[in-house]
Amino acid sequence: MRALLFIILLLTLQSCATKKYVKTRLLPEGIKSATEETYVVMDNQKKLLQKKQMVFTQNGRIKYSKTVDASGNLLQETKKKLWFVVERYPNKEPYYCKTRWKPNQRERISCYTQKQHKQNETIYHYNPDGTINKIVDNFTTFNTEYFYYTNNELSKIVTKDKNGKLVDEVAINCEAKDEKGSCLKQTRVSTKTNHKEEILFSPNYD
Repeated sequence: MRALLFIILLLTLQSCATKKYVKTRLLPEGIKSATEETYVVMDNQKKLLQKKQMVFTQNGRIKYSKTVDASGNLLQETKKKLWFVVERYPNKEPYYCKTRWKPNQRERISCYTQKQHKQNETIYHYNPDGTINKIVDNFTTFNTEYFYYTNNELSKIVTKDKNGKLVDEVAINCEAKDEKGSCLKQTRVSTKTNHKEEILFSPNYD
């Protein structure tokens, strides 16, 4: 009986487990917090789009995050609870997001309002090393994002619709790293629209 209860508990914990953020983003262990600034680049001029502050758990998952726009207005706030993540947005109900582990290195992330109305659902497929292989939207756009890596770095994201037609392709390049291996400056350029973004990442370690 005790063994059966242990198996049930183990399956329950696995159903709510999530991949480590530091693994999926190729970040080193030991990050305590970080700030991520996203800029759009046009005519060699940078304009801040958003700023995200993150606090990590000891095992590399996001405990708390806050994202604001260039004027400091709140875009999103997240808090990790025991069994789910609460996502708060301005002028709408909070979302309650639960992750369920599925076979073959997959996670299903479903978000609901308090009234149990589904808002979105995505399936994350992972590589054996914990990095993201692809993300499938199962609710809104039904697009799939495919992630490609070169020399253990994210180098390209290709987005296709549910019929396999190309939506966008973004080339990604890390231009600066710190001594622990975190990418401090990353550029992303759309090969379809030539839209360019620059992401500055500032980690704090233990």
